[in-house]
Amino acid sequence: MALLRPFISPSPPPLSFSPPKLPPSSLLSLPQLQFNPHHKLTQSWRDSIRCCAVAEIRDGVDDQGVLVDPTSQEGPGGERHMAKYDWREEWYPLYLTKDLTEDAPLGLTVFDKQIVLYRDANALLRCYEDRCPHRLAKLSEGQLVDGRLECLYHGWQFEGEGKCVKIPQLPADAKIPRSACVRTYEVKDSQGVIWVWMSQSTPPNPDKLPWFENFARPGFQDVSTIHELPYDYSILLENLMDPAHVPISHDRTDWSAKREDAQPLRFKVTERTDRGFAGWWGRDNEESLLNFLRFDAPCVLQNNREIVDKNGEKHYFSGLFLCRPSGQGKSMLIVRFGSTKRSPVAKIFPEWYFHQNAGKVFEQDMGFLSSQNEILMKERVPTKQLYLNLRSSDTWVAEYRRWMDKVGHGMPYHFGHSTISLPEQPAVVEHAPAGLVASLSASSPAKGGIGTMHAPNPANRYFRHVVHCKGCRSVVKAFQAWKNAFFALAIASTALAILVTGRQWKALLVVGAALSLAGMYACSTVVAMNTTNFVRIHRRL
Repeated sequence: MALLRPFISPSPPPLSFSPPKLPPSSLLSLPQLQFNPHHKLTQSWRDSIRCCAVAEIRDGVDDQGVLVDPTSQEGPGGERHMAKYDWREEWYPLYLTKDLTEDAPLGLTVFDKQIVLYRDANALLRCYEDRCPHRLAKLSEGQLVDGRLECLYHGWQFEGEGKCVKIPQLPADAKIPRSACVRTYEVKDSQGVIWVWMSQSTPPNPDKLPWFENFARPGFQDVSTIHELPYDYSILLENLMDPAHVPISHDRTDWSAKREDAQPLRFKVTERTDRGFAGWWGRDNEESLLNFLRFDAPCVLQNNREIVDKNGEKHYFSGLFLCRPSGQGKSMLIVRFGSTKRSPVAKIFPEWYFHQNAGKVFEQDMGFLSSQNEILMKERVPTKQLYLNLRSSDTWVAEYRRWMDKVGHGMPYHFGHSTISLPEQPAVVEHAPAGLVASLSASSPAKGGIGTMHAPNPANRYFRHVVHCKGCRSVVKAFQAWKNAFFALAIASTALAILVTGRQWKALLVVGAALSLAGMYACSTVVAMNTTNFVRIHRRL
């Protein structure tokens, strides 16, 4: 990604890196899944209407060897290995620990499961199913009362392991029913990230909880951001493991991405297991592959690099992407870039600058990825019938979709290279109530909102990032306060300049008013940088 360069030196020397081994997982040999299309178009008819300029993959032979071999993971006779997999028996990244509010519950989603996260009176993390057992109201719309989670519909309160401890409408001599409890989920705080174990029948497996070696190294510093995005998590992961698009899509976003640097890349897959894959990649014209990429189930992607400086000291760099499926066509991403040696240039900029730059990067890809999500849902076919994956740019994408073939049967839905399973039920769209009062309410989000900044909208930077980030919320509020102060100072200076008679005082007050207006403009610029979406200037609006 274009965000990588601020944390490393511009021209790193060659490196050495020994990737850790993934534990081998047993493979179950099952018959090949037969794809049953949910539409009337046949594959032969699809091929017949393809543009003649588009290469077709037939019988494992591609056009002059430029396309990824579609059968490289098939056994003799074309059978496929299906891994034992249950999406519930995994740890999913929920939130950055530093951004979790202390005074309100937080509603989150993993696939189609809605959960609520909060800290109790003892600062312990608690995670419940996000619905009150009384009448199914969302507990995340409630409040915290003395460390207990209260449903704001009728005031039922819950604590600890989901036990109901108060029902205001219950007679004084009556006992709270045992069934008045909420389902709980196990959560862990690890290396600055809150993780949830989604299975309620299988005990949490600590061996599956991710641990990132570089982030535990002495002197390792990182910049972490969180973003809500309006497309499926599998499309997000594709995008993040695709280095080939960076010079084009993110051209001049910062000093590291330039479209003239677009070129063939070389990939070497070194590991394939039921839990993911790993390998090296780099420019095709480089002697050694310098970057090591690893994908681990269910949704963890990391890109690591080691740099040896002129003094022979080794430095470690990591780009970590934790992608959570937050519903059909939605995802939540935690991005963490860090190293044991930061670039001196990076130290000049405040952290909010990197956050807004990350928002710009995702906005540059948002149109492409949203349309890709829409087409996959409409076409209802595996990606091998839609994608043309090049060996020199799309190897990781092909590997990921093939991994989906092995484990997709254990997911609520998936789009694999050769297999597909669609959601059993269409996504539920939550509509805001109509009317003037509802409109004003929507423009000021209940948790983290400021004034009439923006209505909740996953295509809006304020809603996607700022409401989730304590640091950026504080920055926006502070600069808005400073902007108002400068405005008041400019008005006062102008009024006094009109009233006073001395020339020196007039000149001084006019200069003061001008400086106040400049300060007001600077504050407005900072607020806009944190809340305004990127728009490509070549578009005709």
